[in-house]
Amino acid sequence: MNYEEEKIKGLSLTIWLRLLKYFKGLKKQILKAFIVILAATGGSAAYPLFIRYAVSNFVVPGTTKGIVPFTAVCFGFILIVGVCIYFWTKLLMGLEMNLSMIIRRDCFVHLQKLQLAYHNVNSVGYLIGRVMSDTERISSMISWGFSGLVESILFLFFSITFMLILSPKLAIILIIVIPAAGIIAWIFQRKIIVISRRVRELNSKITGSYNEGITGSKTSKTLVIEDLNSAEFSTLSNNMRRESIRSSRLNALMMPMVMSLGSIALSIVLYRGGTLVGKQLLDFGIISAFVTYAVSTIEPIVWVSGVISEMVSAQVGIERVTGLLNEPITIVDLPEVIKKYGDTFDPKRENWEPVLGGVSFENVWFKYPDGDEYVLEDFSLDIPSGTTVAIVGETGAGKSTIVNLACRFYEPTEGRVLIDGRDSRERSQLWLHSSLGYVLQDPHLFSGTIIDNIRYGRLDATDEEVMAAASLVSADTIATRLPDGFSSDVGEGGDNLSTGEKQLVSFARAVLADPPIFVLDEATSSIDTETERLIQNAISHMLKGRTSFIIAHRLSTIVRSDLILVVEDGKIVERGTHKELLAAGGHYSSLYKAMRLEEIMQ
Repeated sequence: MNYEEEKIKGLSLTIWLRLLKYFKGLKKQILKAFIVILAATGGSAAYPLFIRYAVSNFVVPGTTKGIVPFTAVCFGFILIVGVCIYFWTKLLMGLEMNLSMIIRRDCFVHLQKLQLAYHNVNSVGYLIGRVMSDTERISSMISWGFSGLVESILFLFFSITFMLILSPKLAIILIIVIPAAGIIAWIFQRKIIVISRRVRELNSKITGSYNEGITGSKTSKTLVIEDLNSAEFSTLSNNMRRESIRSSRLNALMMPMVMSLGSIALSIVLYRGGTLVGKQLLDFGIISAFVTYAVSTIEPIVWVSGVISEMVSAQVGIERVTGLLNEPITIVDLPEVIKKYGDTFDPKRENWEPVLGGVSFENVWFKYPDGDEYVLEDFSLDIPSGTTVAIVGETGAGKSTIVNLACRFYEPTEGRVLIDGRDSRERSQLWLHSSLGYVLQDPHLFSGTIIDNIRYGRLDATDEEVMAAASLVSADTIATRLPDGFSSDVGEGGDNLSTGEKQLVSFARAVLADPPIFVLDEATSSIDTETERLIQNAISHMLKGRTSFIIAHRLSTIVRSDLILVVEDGKIVERGTHKELLAAGGHYSSLYKAMRLEEIMQ
C-alpha cells in the first residue's frame, strides 16, 4: 500500500484563498456568525468588570445595598451571552455541514466529468480520501478552527482594551507576558503537529493492515504467514503507541510552562497592585478584575497557537482537494455541441439524432495520456451498422483500445472516429454513451435489489419488462434460488452474488436498454458452459441489426463474428473473417488452436 507523506510547510494564505469561492453563497451565514461571536466574546471579556464592580461596591464597603438590581443585570447579561453562544454553535454547525456538502458535491460532479484515464491511474481509496476525509477536515477547520481563532483574538483584544482602561500600568505586565506565552505554545504546537502527522499515517497503515488481514485471511492461512502478519501489525501498533505517548508528553509539558508564565504575571500583578492599593492609588476591585484576566487570557493564547498549527497541517488537505477539482477534463464537448445537445447533467434529448451504429476510424493515431508510444498508428477501419466485430489477442495486447475510442472514453491523438458518418466530437458524449450497452468481465452492481440493478438499463421500464429482459439472458435463474426473488439485495458492489451471476444481471441490464451499439468485454468469461449456451442464443438474437464489439477468448463468441481483429502489442496485425484468418495460417490460427485446446481441457 502507498501512503502519501504530508509535507511540512509554513502557513500559506495563498493556499487558503483557493477556498474563497465557496464562501460566496455563505456570506450571510458567515456575517451572522461573526456578529454573534463578536457579541459573545465581548460579553465574556466584560465579565471581570462585573467582578470589579461587586468587589468595589459590595465586598470592600461590606454592604448589600443595590445588590438585587446588580444581580438582575448580571443574570440578564449571562443570559444574553448564553443565547449568543447557542446561536453561535448553531450557525457554525450549519456552516460546517453546508461547506462540506458544497465541496463534496463539486468533487463528486467533477469526478463524473473526468475522463476514464484519470480513474484508471487513481485508486478508489485515494479518491474517497479526498472527497470524504479531506473535505471533512477542511470544513471543520474553517467552521470551528477559524471561529475559535477569531474568538480568541477578539477575546484578547477586548481583554487588553478593558485592562488598559482599568489600569495601564498593570495591563502592561500582562501584555508583555502574552507574546512570550504565545511563542512557547507555538514552538510546542509545531512539534506536536509533526508527531500527529506520524500518528495519522500509522493509523492509516494499521487500518490497512486490518483490512488486509480480514479480506486476505484465506490467502494468509494457505501461505501460513499469520506470524508474519502478526509481527507486522505489532510493529505498527507499537510505533503508534510510542508516537502517541510522545505527543501526550509534549502536551503535558506545554500547558504547565504556559500556565507558569500566567502565574508569574499574576504574582507581579498582585504585588504591584497591592502596593498601589496600599498607597490608595488603585481600587481593590481592579486587582480582582486583573486576577481574572490573568487566568482567562492564557487559554486563548494556547488556542491561537494550536489553530495556526492545525491550519498548517490542514493545508495538505486543501491542496489535495483543489488539486482534484483543478484536474483538467481532457474529453469535453465543444460549446456549440453543448448548446444544441446539452451536457451530461442537463441533456437536450429532443435534439438528439437516432444512433444507427455505424463506426469508422479515419487515420487514427493514439497513445495513452501516460504513455510515450503510439498504440494505434494510422489506423483506419469502417464498421457498417449491424456489424459484429470480435477483437482477440493475448492478455495486455491492447484489445480494449479500439472499443474505448469507439465509445469515446478516449479521443484520438490524431485522426477521427466517426459515428454514423459524423465526427463523434460533433455530438455530445451523453448522446453516444446513452446508445451503448456495455457488459464488463467484472461488472459493477449498485447497492440495492436485483430488479433495481437491471432497471438501471432503462429507468422507466416496468417490472414486467425488467423480468422479460432477465428471462431472455437466464438472469431469472438467480431470482428463483433466492428467498426474496427479484427483490433480493445484491450487497455492496454485488458481493452477495457470484461473478457469473453479476454478469447475468449486467447482461439483462444491457438487454433492457436495447442499445444500437453493444460492447461485450470478456462478458461470458465467468459463466459456466451451460449458462453460456443459453446466453449465446440470446446474444445472437439481440445482436441482429446492432453494431457489436466483442472482446472475448471463448471460441463461441468469435467464430460467428462478421469481422475479427487480431491485436498484438497494441497493433492490429490481422483482420478478416474466421475462415479467412484460419486459411491465412497466421497469428489468429495459432491463437485459435491454443484457445480451442484450452476449452477442450476445461
